[in-house]
Amino acid sequence: MEFKEILFEVEGAVATMTLNRPDIRNAITHPEIIAEIKSACAQVNERMETKVLIVTAVDPAFCSGGNVKEMKERRGMFQGAPAEVFDKYRQNIQEALVAVYNVEIPTIAAVNGSAVGAGCGLAMMCDIRVASKGSTFGQTVVSVGLIPGDGSAWSLPRAVGMAKACELLFTSDMIDAETALSIGLVNHLADHNKLLDKANEIAKKIASKPPQALRLTKRLIRNAQYATLDHAMQDAAAFQSLCHYTEDHMEALSAMFEKRKPQFLGK
Repeated sequence: MEFKEILFEVEGAVATMTLNRPDIRNAITHPEIIAEIKSACAQVNERMETKVLIVTAVDPAFCSGGNVKEMKERRGMFQGAPAEVFDKYRQNIQEALVAVYNVEIPTIAAVNGSAVGAGCGLAMMCDIRVASKGSTFGQTVVSVGLIPGDGSAWSLPRAVGMAKACELLFTSDMIDAETALSIGLVNHLADHNKLLDKANEIAKKIASKPPQALRLTKRLIRNAQYATLDHAMQDAAAFQSLCHYTEDHMEALSAMFEKRKPQFLGK
């Protein structure tokens, strides 16, 4: 796919997907950008040599979520009877966010500005969040008579706890980056001009690890959210038995004894 709505770059083991519609504050409710997000996510899943995906955007905003002008005019994905809008949510914006969630490698959201509604939801679908010090976050949909249709009723409590998620969703309050850090919504803050440096610093640290172990660890974490302790332990034993038979595991042990840096090949 030729990318026009996003920028997609791969440098070494780190891929970067950049929302590139600053004219609409990187809204993600039109089919073109949704298709490109899904395509980029599919590409990183297919490439074992890609170990980390950074999700960011062209200034001034990270993502405004839905295109409010189209909402007002009831066109695009907001056009049609309730049953039609239901299908459009499921087949469009929700598919884009689920595609990011289902990326098999670790993901880092580098939030460069306001992340509102489904934009905040997009950041929540990433494993790690780094934000510029001037960024803001908000799930403001209730204030315009809507509900969080992007899955944030599921993802936000997992990030900040049930009580804080309820407060943010019910009040539609916008919060600044410092507050987001204090409640666990983001992992790190950075100066705006150092945001991608910080995201890449974390990405390179992750990318130095064996790719199969990274993917299996992410899958193990995801599975454990829905499992009993016994089932989580069974998954851990199963995945561990696979890892013991990888070449990368033996390479790591050899490098440890030989006091050198390991060279992982994803085998």
